[in-house]
Amino acid sequence: MKKIILLLFMFLFVSVYNCLAQDLSELYEKVSPAIVVIYTSEKNLAPAKNNTTQMVTQEGLGSGFMISDRLIVTAAHVVTVPEKINVLFPDGDVIRGSVVSIYKSADIALIKLFRPRFNPVTVSFGNSDDLKIGERIFVVGAPFGLNASLSSGYVSNFRKNNQDKNPFTSTEFIQTDAAINTGNSGGPMFNLRGEVVGIVSHILTQSGGFEGIGYASSSNLAARLLLNNNNMPWLGADMHSLSENEAKLLNVPQKHGLLVQRVVSESIFGNMGIRGGTTETTLGANKLILGGDIILAFNAIKFSLDDLTLSQLAEFANSISTNPKFKLSVLRDGKIIELNHN
Repeated sequence: MKKIILLLFMFLFVSVYNCLAQDLSELYEKVSPAIVVIYTSEKNLAPAKNNTTQMVTQEGLGSGFMISDRLIVTAAHVVTVPEKINVLFPDGDVIRGSVVSIYKSADIALIKLFRPRFNPVTVSFGNSDDLKIGERIFVVGAPFGLNASLSSGYVSNFRKNNQDKNPFTSTEFIQTDAAINTGNSGGPMFNLRGEVVGIVSHILTQSGGFEGIGYASSSNLAARLLLNNNNMPWLGADMHSLSENEAKLLNVPQKHGLLVQRVVSESIFGNMGIRGGTTETTLGANKLILGGDIILAFNAIKFSLDDLTLSQLAEFANSISTNPKFKLSVLRDGKIIELNHN
């Protein structure tokens, strides 16, 4: 009798396993044509002779997915300051792209292709709030450039900041044990209905490789921030919010400022003449590039890290697409200057 029960249990286990494998195989065939590889070129400081540094071009790699014939969602850190973006599709087609919108804290970004994709395969967002711990999910991306690679796992936990509605600081992450490696960033996390419930963001690791703890930005937050009609435009700079102590060390004439580290030449800030840094150093616990402009105010809004000011700055940023005229107060070489856009 025990042998019969054991055999029945093994039969049921194998049957369930085969069904899940079949489901993933069919879902993969359906969604994988929508997954892309994103290649970027960006300028960064690198060591040079005589203990100096020089600006060099570095190549980057990430993943993304199509939501329309011209729009691709990816992770913010994949496309923070790209001078050039090339999007590779599974059939070998390559299309140039540019950043439309970016949210650094949520680690999500929207890319627009220079031309529409012919006969595009797209995927849609699901409701990430419906996810439960222990639910099966799968990830498709390009780890180490290996296009359309699948890994599967479960929802392990959630890291949500539901109290914060400010787009500068909003975060909502899904923890998973699905394997995530270099190149997976920006790729989609799917539920078993083939809906995107997350955008692969980062891992916690001590070895540098995947150790079983990965995070994806939630689809609900991505949909709310990226698909609204007045989403925040990409300014074209890598910026660091200075703490009060950091501002004192840099002789900033107010409690906080935005340190500009790198700027893309063909961008809003690049066209305004905003300057990036020239010297890489460590300030407190942060590795920063110093020597660039420090933004003190947007129009009449003095930069600060309090909730009210951040909300005002979010409203200002969201208005740029309809009212592109604005001015910046900038600390440069110890002097405060004003720069105008349009």
